[in-house]
Amino acid sequence: MSTVVTPPPSTRAAVLPRGVKGVRPEATAKKGSRLLIWVFLAPTVIGLGLFSFIPIVGSFLLAFFRWDVITAPEFVGVDNFVELAADPTVRVSFLNTIGFVVVAVLLQLAVALFLAVLVQSKMPSWLRTFFRSSLFFPLILSAASVSLVMAYLFNQEFGLVNQVLGWFGVANIGWLTTGFGAKIVVLLVYVWQNFGFTFLLFLGGVSAIPKEVYEASSLDGATGWTQFRQITLPLVSPTMLVASVMAIINALQIFDQPYVLTRGGPGDETRTAVMVIYESAFQQLEFGLASAIGIVLTVLIMLVTLVQFQLSKRYVFYG
Repeated sequence: MSTVVTPPPSTRAAVLPRGVKGVRPEATAKKGSRLLIWVFLAPTVIGLGLFSFIPIVGSFLLAFFRWDVITAPEFVGVDNFVELAADPTVRVSFLNTIGFVVVAVLLQLAVALFLAVLVQSKMPSWLRTFFRSSLFFPLILSAASVSLVMAYLFNQEFGLVNQVLGWFGVANIGWLTTGFGAKIVVLLVYVWQNFGFTFLLFLGGVSAIPKEVYEASSLDGATGWTQFRQITLPLVSPTMLVASVMAIINALQIFDQPYVLTRGGPGDETRTAVMVIYESAFQQLEFGLASAIGIVLTVLIMLVTLVQFQLSKRYVFYG
């Protein structure tokens, strides 16, 4: 007597007659999940393509043309790069930018790390929260509006800064009308507005250091400066790498503060590379030259970042 074996309910749908092709539920579910992934990725991919990838490619190609928007583009090869190399304004702007980056980034990192260590020290939690919020607050403000307010504060005739200095017998200082004064104002305004993010990075790095390490070093007689140099600095070095890379990239692209405060003056004392790109493109209608300057600035940013990561192999402690 033969026995008929009935497949279990969970596998009956998969049993099909010979020669009949079917789609497994697993395959259908996989295709559905892939489709859902592309649906969610589509807005980001389209946005990056339209507003990042295509403009980058277009800017690179435009660097080899002469175009003023009005007439048709004219292919000129590397003439734009030769022209920018011979332009003294471009050279001065890059030198100004590099000098600004060196001073601004060092000052930004030093101030942010000092304040992070100070805030993380023993203090009430509500006071720590207040400092975190207040020190980060300048970053969320518009750079143009902040620079406009600072221009009034540092005005030579009626600025509040000169009025306060006048109480101590100091004569009015031409903060925005002299080369040195304009550089100091641009530097201070930029660092004040941008160190907040670096401060939060360092605050996270400092708070991640185990307290037991400091307690053990205290038993060995280590003082506050020794603890900072031997413990804090090495253990926050990965955070410092990230903070320095981001700070340098941002500082190399400075535009708002010098443009609003000084328009690049007096002379070319505070003119930066991005300002020259803006002036070449939208004031002189030399879009090919502006694209060439942008490519040089991009290459400079990539080289500096590469050097930083190479140096990090020697100076960054991942312990």
